[in-house]
Amino acid sequence: MSDVRKPDARETALEVLMQVDSANAWSDGGLKRTIAKNKLDSRDAALATRLCYGVIQNRMLLDYYIGCWCSQRPERLESVIRNILRLGGYQILFLDKVPPRAAVNEAVEMTKRHRREKAAGMVNAILRKFAANREDMPPLPKGSPAQTLSLRYSHPRWLVERLLSLIGEEETEAYLRMNNQVVPTTIQTNPLKGTPEELEKLLRQTGAQVEPHPWLAGCFSVSGTGDLEQLSAFREGRFTVQDAAARLVATVAAPAQEDRVLDVCAAPGGKSFAMAMDRRDRGQILSCDVHPHKLKLIDSGAQRLGITSIRTALADAREEHAAWLEQADVVVADVPCSGLGIIRKKPDIRYKNPRDLAQLPAIQGDILENACRYVCPGGVLVYSTCTVLPEENQEIIHVFLSRHPEFRRETFTLPGPVGLCDGEATLWPQRLGTDGFYICRMRRKA
Repeated sequence: MSDVRKPDARETALEVLMQVDSANAWSDGGLKRTIAKNKLDSRDAALATRLCYGVIQNRMLLDYYIGCWCSQRPERLESVIRNILRLGGYQILFLDKVPPRAAVNEAVEMTKRHRREKAAGMVNAILRKFAANREDMPPLPKGSPAQTLSLRYSHPRWLVERLLSLIGEEETEAYLRMNNQVVPTTIQTNPLKGTPEELEKLLRQTGAQVEPHPWLAGCFSVSGTGDLEQLSAFREGRFTVQDAAARLVATVAAPAQEDRVLDVCAAPGGKSFAMAMDRRDRGQILSCDVHPHKLKLIDSGAQRLGITSIRTALADAREEHAAWLEQADVVVADVPCSGLGIIRKKPDIRYKNPRDLAQLPAIQGDILENACRYVCPGGVLVYSTCTVLPEENQEIIHVFLSRHPEFRRETFTLPGPVGLCDGEATLWPQRLGTDGFYICRMRRKA
């Protein structure tokens, strides 16, 4: 930079967005580390977070509008200029509390601070067009519903087309719109450390906005908390952060108090924690992952929550461990997936290469084939993903059951609007307000 100044929210957001451009991947941890490095206060941290998420959530649309008034295609612009324009455009179009003139002026000053004085005039001109036309932006190109929805909500066309084929135009638009909205954080009370009523009171004393989950007991939607991990209630292990859909995996698994449970893809531990809390820390849970550093996350999380029934083990879920064969009453396989059900929390997932995602079903099938060997006769096998695509969900189960007649799907009931499920459930965000998830429960013949 041309001058020395403490980075503010916009400079921090710019730094993170340029990292995303460079690595072609989003990292929530990277955002938190940059906020910490730049020593932002809680207000600036919140703004930097909103700017980063907002730009990534609307990147295709912002680039389209930039292209309407720029002589160069946005992808040909230098990364720092492209992201300054995206940040300015996002503030003008989506943030009511930021005056358009202030957004334009700050973008021009940022351009100069980054020693791009020659580009300052272009940045000024383009963002003034945003400001002048914010209520009447250029129309989107006429095309098919997939083309229009793709650009309007900044999701790749292949994904929009797939969603249209699954749930139709009205629900697809609702799904895409929801992916671009601010998501309230869902937390689960730890019954080992207190009651939901006690937790709610503690959180309200911090000034947080707390709403009981509409249909999931012991869970709350919270906002206005700042960094949750800095709250005393978190440090004391009174709650864990987990979306309602992910929490329901433990509900479907429903291990009895003394059941031996094997969680083959456990990190960062949320489903293991939920099962342990459901049965008051009785029985045994073996939580596995292929990465040693992720096992440390499970261990530290269990310690914070006061859970002693969880042990961890380094294991590849695709490789057989002879000592585990037919030893578990309940096996949970929350397999690696495309993550298309959690785009609203990890906005860059929408930009993943579909060719890379096409390799996932083979991995998922291999994990399920291996995990089923650990289920004892009469035991339960639960398969889950945080995606909504049948090729990673129902189709995997169909192939598995055709090869393993000793397993059958088993009916279960979930709370609230989900209700009775014939052995499997796809949880859609636009229907339930949860993450997108798939859960299947199977029973092995005794």
